[in-house]
Amino acid sequence: MENQRIKFGFTLIELLVVISIIGLLASIVLVSFPGAMKKVRDAERLQDISQILTALTIYRANEGQYPGPTRDYGECEGCGCWDTSTIDNDGDGNPFIDPLIDTDTVTIVPVDPVGTGTCGGFTYRYYRYGAGSSHCDAFKGAFFVLGINDMETSVRPHPDSPGWSCPDRNWQNEFDWVTGGFEN
Repeated sequence: MENQRIKFGFTLIELLVVISIIGLLASIVLVSFPGAMKKVRDAERLQDISQILTALTIYRANEGQYPGPTRDYGECEGCGCWDTSTIDNDGDGNPFIDPLIDTDTVTIVPVDPVGTGTCGGFTYRYYRYGAGSSHCDAFKGAFFVLGINDMETSVRPHPDSPGWSCPDRNWQNEFDWVTGGFEN
């Protein structure tokens, strides 16, 4: 009985195999993680736009029209006077669609989770056009266009984009995701 030894622990080979397996699993997770994060950010963008659309609907119901031209509330600098979610031109701390906050329709307007870019890149953009612009039906009144410039998991257009166009302009060609609405 003296020659029998009880072995406790792992051999060096067993430890190396376990470490190799853990390393392989970690590399698989790290490779797939950025793709998953892109999908999460795109889902967040779509949720943000849904919230903004709800706020625009409430604003129109209360005020009788959509938020006016950006020059009326100080955000008309560059980008063809489009209000962009990455630029606070008037320095009031509200970078996007100020009237929604000013009228207490919302406390904060969501902005793109990446938030890089100005007229392009990862940003949301809003513009209110006058009745008849781009040869849209003037009897339907003024209209807004709201879009997501770029999404990370699609090539323009995003499959869920409802699109928005008038006879003289198709905004779907300018955004990954876009919609609009008439006041009348």
